Amino acid sequence: MSEGISSSLASGAGDSLWQACLEQLAQELPEQQYNTWIRPLVGQVADDFSRVTVFVANRFKLDWVRAQYAGRIAALLEKLYGQRVQVELALTPRESISRAYVSTSVTENRSAPEIVDMVEDVSLNTFKNRLNAALTFDALVEGSANRMARAAAMHVSGTPGHLYNPLFIYGGVGLGKTHLMHAVGNKLLADKPASKVLYIHAEQFVSDVVKAYQRKTFDEFKERYHSLDLLLIDDVQFFANKDRTQEEFFNAFEALLAKKSHIVMTSDTYPKGLADIHERLVSRFDSGLTVAIEPPELEMRVAILINKAAAELVEMPEEVAFFVAKNVRSNVRELEGALRKILAYSRFNQKEISIQLARDALRDLLSIQNRQISVENIQKTVADYYKIKVADMYSKKRPASIARPRQIAMYLAKELTQKSLPEIGELFGGRDHTTVLHAVRKMSAERQQLTELNQQLHVLEQTLKG
Repeated sequence: MSEGISSSLASGAGDSLWQACLEQLAQELPEQQYNTWIRPLVGQVADDFSRVTVFVANRFKLDWVRAQYAGRIAALLEKLYGQRVQVELALTPRESISRAYVSTSVTENRSAPEIVDMVEDVSLNTFKNRLNAALTFDALVEGSANRMARAAAMHVSGTPGHLYNPLFIYGGVGLGKTHLMHAVGNKLLADKPASKVLYIHAEQFVSDVVKAYQRKTFDEFKERYHSLDLLLIDDVQFFANKDRTQEEFFNAFEALLAKKSHIVMTSDTYPKGLADIHERLVSRFDSGLTVAIEPPELEMRVAILINKAAAELVEMPEEVAFFVAKNVRSNVRELEGALRKILAYSRFNQKEISIQLARDALRDLLSIQNRQISVENIQKTVADYYKIKVADMYSKKRPASIARPRQIAMYLAKELTQKSLPEIGELFGGRDHTTVLHAVRKMSAERQQLTELNQQLHVLEQTLKG
């Protein structure tokens, strides 16, 4: 960082440095792990950027963060800043309460996971609904990728307990499923403040079942879950192979529907695609409305970048937003991570945001993408998936068993690479660009209508992106 940076910029740049570090960790770690250990951390960057003090809620978590994450945090900060940054861990002012609670737990010889859950239980007394007030419908950029899911979610928030119960939202990582659930809860509470609303991750529900079983407190467990007006539960695929959890969720599901409470769930796949979930539970998941959220299209990605930048009080030039949107295609979370890197790079170097600055800030990301995804790689991956020969991608053969995978490969080539339609056509045996355009439009339309095709495309995309 330049020695001439003004002190007025130091605070904002310090915040950006810490946020950029968090964004990188969010991409590296499983979501539940990140939310449990990293998201609650507060980083305070020294004026000269030589030191970052990380505040942790209690002694147990401090020791765990030091052992598991401090080294990686220090390495990321050094990489982002360009010089060595010392990382110090410290307890937040509330540590006396948390430490006393953990100490009591330790003397009772409870296991580490139980201690974590018990500390989280204390926080539940303060934040019973676990909603993020910033995740509203107004803060969610609408596009064709999420329009149906957003409309259904808004309907539920306005008239809970009636149509679309349960509402099942599925899609890949970082596409906005969790945002939509929080938006439903926030809208309902804004309209009806007395409503009992709970947002929870499926892993926490599993943990609550385990604790109720160990402590024989199922009456309290049922009172908590069966009395809700709205249950928002994230990533229900985590219920796989957990029989007792599935039994308790089935009971809660039935109790809530009986009292006309509403249930909103998310998953990485549609109900019938869930593995190792009891059939009667899958049938309940599928009994309301099931909607998909797709990866955002180009215009939606541009709008997201401009809006997110504006929220940071920064104007993102449209041509820069288009450049980033064309290169970051998979999900909103990666878009936000790319934006934070650009903002931090701009502040550190005291340069205006431009395409060249964005290219420099995202150098690692762009090199990885260019290395991993090519039309040839797409052709091979699709051919392997549908068990045809790679040569069939270039041939003039037209049976459906070959033509359809070829169209899928053309669609993915347009979505995942920077190649133009004529360039893609040339790589598929010298086909005209209109043939490629027809394939892209056809697959894009069918993806919205055919669940099986959408799931196949999702698998192929995740495979190609590594």
